Amino acid sequence: MKFRLNRKQSQTPRELTPWEAYQSRAAQRRKQAKTPKWFRHAKRIGDKLPRLRHQRNRQLARRLTAVLSGFMVVILVMVYLVSPLSHVASVRVTGRQALSTRQVTTAVQIQRGDSIFNVLGHQRRLARQALKRNNRLKNVKISFQQPNRVRVRVVEYVTAGYVMRQGRYYEVLENGIVSHQSDAQPESGTPVYGSFKSAKTLHRVILQYAQLPAAIKRNISEIHDAPTKADPDRIHLFMNDGNEVYARIDTFATKMAYYPSIASKMKQKGVVNLEVGAYSAPFKK
Repeated sequence: MKFRLNRKQSQTPRELTPWEAYQSRAAQRRKQAKTPKWFRHAKRIGDKLPRLRHQRNRQLARRLTAVLSGFMVVILVMVYLVSPLSHVASVRVTGRQALSTRQVTTAVQIQRGDSIFNVLGHQRRLARQALKRNNRLKNVKISFQQPNRVRVRVVEYVTAGYVMRQGRYYEVLENGIVSHQSDAQPESGTPVYGSFKSAKTLHRVILQYAQLPAAIKRNISEIHDAPTKADPDRIHLFMNDGNEVYARIDTFATKMAYYPSIASKMKQKGVVNLEVGAYSAPFKK
């Protein structure tokens, strides 16, 4: 059986001539010109709509997340403010000697139950104010041990002795400040200052006394102002071991360091003179 191929099917597509190509392009332009402009514009917008919807959904999601996060932060802050964690649970005082815990907390003005925001970030200011409220405080450091537990570490001025006024003994600190509280008897181990008419002179002596070793401090019983025309800065010391010492205020701390060595070589009780040089002599009978 023989098959005959269609002549039109057996022919391969031929290339258009320049005139035919021009006619084809012109026909397409005429077809597009018949399509309404609004239809072409709507078609372009329709192609962009899915992308615009996606962008708007993403923006809406971000805004909603920001709003919800803001509400959550506000709620958490409000819950924290009304919770016990936002208030001082305890105040622990360390390093105190003469002062009580209540005296220290009164000076720093931190009490249990205070808002933690009254302390947090204000530690240095509260410490400076505490030094002004209580003259016995030498140094104060405020810190947090736990989120709402406050620790106050203090260093006090050491007692430098007592002054006697109207039959009462008033404590004198190493910073030269005389306490307003008086005692019937002074504590042992600290000297009694007598005959000092000038507060400035007394302060100078106390500052020198504060530099002495602890063993020498405990051995001093009394310190008196004993000026002369030749030496207005002379002082007279009575020692617990029975000796007496004459010294000058400006060299008192330096030369008293030699006293233990000098006293150990004395065969009997006497006077140690540290005004000019350093020598000793027994008491005159």
